[in-house]
Amino acid sequence: MNQPQQVSETMQMKSSTHAGPSPAKIARAPKAELHVHLEGTIGPETLLALSARNQVKVPYTTADEVRAAYKFTDLSGFLQLYYSALSVLITRQDFYDITYAQLKRSAEDRVVYVEFYMSPQSHLERGIGLEVVLAGTEAAIAAARADFGIEAKLIFGLQRHRTESQAFEALEAARPFRESFVAVGLGGVEKGNPPSKFERAFRQAKDMGWPITIHAGEEGPPSYIWEALDILGADRIDHGVTAQEDPRLIERLATDQIPMTVCPFSNICLNVFPSLAQHNLKSLLDAGCRVSVNTDDPPYFNGYMNDNLVGVASALRLSDGDVYSLLRNGFQGSFAPAERKAELIAGLDKFWLI
Repeated sequence: MNQPQQVSETMQMKSSTHAGPSPAKIARAPKAELHVHLEGTIGPETLLALSARNQVKVPYTTADEVRAAYKFTDLSGFLQLYYSALSVLITRQDFYDITYAQLKRSAEDRVVYVEFYMSPQSHLERGIGLEVVLAGTEAAIAAARADFGIEAKLIFGLQRHRTESQAFEALEAARPFRESFVAVGLGGVEKGNPPSKFERAFRQAKDMGWPITIHAGEEGPPSYIWEALDILGADRIDHGVTAQEDPRLIERLATDQIPMTVCPFSNICLNVFPSLAQHNLKSLLDAGCRVSVNTDDPPYFNGYMNDNLVGVASALRLSDGDVYSLLRNGFQGSFAPAERKAELIAGLDKFWLI
């Protein structure tokens, strides 16, 4: 995933003694988002509307009641609500609507490239085939690109609370749709579900030609990140913030330039860190890690891309070069072809270096 480093290094040297960028500059900059869960973009109003349209009962009657449920103590508590909420997704139109709405909202934050995590197993188990899911999402992706100029890809996300045999079944279901997904990922409750649990499934995913991206080191220990890299062959790490507990792991991530998709607002809401000012994003960046900023599940964590970027820039006193590096890492860490990455980075440089 290497690209010429001259612009990045020059930018960092020039800005090392300068004040950070203004919120307006951050807001206008082109961005990539590599860690956002499509089913986690369902806001309160959309949840209630889909519940009514599909006659699926949810334990809320008002949007305020839904928002009141957005008080989590940990990842497990959040995921209980997440999996309950996605039950309202049934038809092609449902998937179209949430995909188009999120891409429209992302475009407002000048996101120009997105890689959506999806949770296909949660739909397959309800009898909703991938042909229905993809008919809606891919039509919305095409419409949003025409309307807003935003590009989006899909990641086939396996769920770690399930068994490896279920992962194999899901991969077989995905086989006819190989070209619809840019990667296979692993998400869900970390504790008690180490990446090594899925060694054979991810070997098969690699054999099927997909790159690998793994949630590891959000709540799980550094050993989970090692397993993701050395056992599952991860090309990218989602979250990865507990890596700082292991200096040797930090050296590995920095030396190999493994992309890390960090989600600051999510980390605060799920009590991974007590505050943005105590987040280790800046430390990871200073250590040479290829970290980018992402939203995870924006309505649940009350923060879209500009909220996250402006928030960490202020709380961590990031320099102009720091923010540039985060933005560039987003494009560099994507699964886009090398030529497309170069084009996207050129667009960032044209804006940021003016």
